Amino acid sequence: MGALPTELPSVSVIVPTYKEAANLPALVERVERVRTEHHLALEMLIMDDDSRDGTETVVADLGRDWVRLIVRKENRGLSAAVLDGFRHARNEALLVMDADLSHPPETIPEMLRRLRDGADFVLGSRYVEGGSTEEAWGILRWINSKAATLLARPFTRLKDPMSGFFALPRSLLNGAPPMNPVGYKIALELLVKCECHNVAEIPIYFSQRFKGESKLSLREQLLYLEHLRRLAEYKFGDWMRFLEFSLVGLSGAFVNLAALTLLVLFSMPVRAAVAAAIFIAMLSNFVLNRRFPFAYAREKHWLPQLFGFIATSSIGAAANYGTVLVILHFWPFTLQFPQIAASIGILAGMASNYLMTRYVVFKKH
Repeated sequence: MGALPTELPSVSVIVPTYKEAANLPALVERVERVRTEHHLALEMLIMDDDSRDGTETVVADLGRDWVRLIVRKENRGLSAAVLDGFRHARNEALLVMDADLSHPPETIPEMLRRLRDGADFVLGSRYVEGGSTEEAWGILRWINSKAATLLARPFTRLKDPMSGFFALPRSLLNGAPPMNPVGYKIALELLVKCECHNVAEIPIYFSQRFKGESKLSLREQLLYLEHLRRLAEYKFGDWMRFLEFSLVGLSGAFVNLAALTLLVLFSMPVRAAVAAAIFIAMLSNFVLNRRFPFAYAREKHWLPQLFGFIATSSIGAAANYGTVLVILHFWPFTLQFPQIAASIGILAGMASNYLMTRYVVFKKH
């Protein structure tokens, strides 16, 4: 990271908003007090997702030349708004905070001091010593936050990587890979992809929102899980893709058994039911593989991919069977324990299926 000057760096405060007009006057007032008392070169960017709640009127009435409103009509969402804010920012440090006053603006100078002193990412944290949340937060919300933090452990050991209150030098983004977040945990995306090595967590008091309703919903929590999956593919590459592929294969076994049970229940002859159940499981595996480990394949037509998938699955079955025969031939003791040979055969078939699916059926061009 390039050295920042000894005085506090100039900062662009990026505030993503959606229907937060009622909170903006109090937020701007508190940030202005900090700006004046600490003589900060500070601009604020209100990145609004076309709220149509009077936000434009509120910002105009505030009449602060250091506050800019940018109304976004496409690619909405908190993470996209933050990244858009980075592109519009003019200053050397970038700081992100919520509009609802849950993040204390009074912490901004300390965050800038940490950047000046060499940190390449600063998080306002609820869970380090000295940090806290308002008692009215509630046990369920606390559990939800802790669970989300635990799920992020493969990516970072930070106490509060879910924080939406953070700062970084603009230079950290130079040469960073493309950002592809979904949902609202943009800080985690930046921490993983920008390879931050000197991260500072400073304690904050996390308040209840000042006015309005929380944007946290079941949909946002599901998007967080999808975000974690994407980050795992980015960080762990083919190992993560192989794990997903294996889980899809495991689900296919259950689909196979369930389909077989239902078909026999409806009086289909057993041999025909076995064949039909195998085909149904193949279809299930195809759909799930195209949705998860090989999501990029959806850019192409599905029909040729389906034929290729069925063909490679047959090759995998042949690899499985052939491996079992070889083991039984060269190690006769396994005739007494055929499960050993079968287990190795399953692994061989799985590896064959993965390689053929990855590099033939869903090949990247």
